[in-house]
This record gives sequence, structure tokens and C-alpha cells, in this order.
Amino acid sequence: MASGRPLIDKKLCKGCELCVNVCPQKVLAMSEQTNEMGVPFARYDDSGNCNACTFCAMICPEYAIQVFKNQEVLNKG
Repeated sequence: MASGRPLIDKKLCKGCELCVNVCPQKVLAMSEQTNEMGVPFARYDDSGNCNACTFCAMICPEYAIQVFKNQEVLNKG
């Protein structure tokens, strides 16, 4: 199974939670902190369980997520 890591730009995240809801591995959650817009942003739980499916990057309306696998960008939005 592939593994990866999402990189979330918290400055771009508007807190819609679409990525959290679509993640099949449930490795995304909303932060208790807020970004510059005053909204909670999505964060990766750093569990190492990301399977690099890129669903989070594809659904993000703000293009705030990139998914990395083996040092390559799989989906830049």
C-alpha cells in the first residue's frame, strides 16, 4: 500500500472540513488553533497512516493541500 503525507497551508484553509470528511484513513482533523482568518484549519495527525489517495487535495476548494509520496507532489490542486 502506498504511503504519503498531506501538507496543508493553514493560511489558505478556510475551515470547511471537506478534507476531514473525505479522508478514508481519518488522518485529518481540525486544529484547535486558528489561522490568520480566525478559523480552525485542517491538520494532519502525523500518524503515518496516510495512503496518498489525494482525496483531500482534490476536494479542497482553496487548493490548500498538497500530498507528497516519495518526495513527489501527487496533487498540487
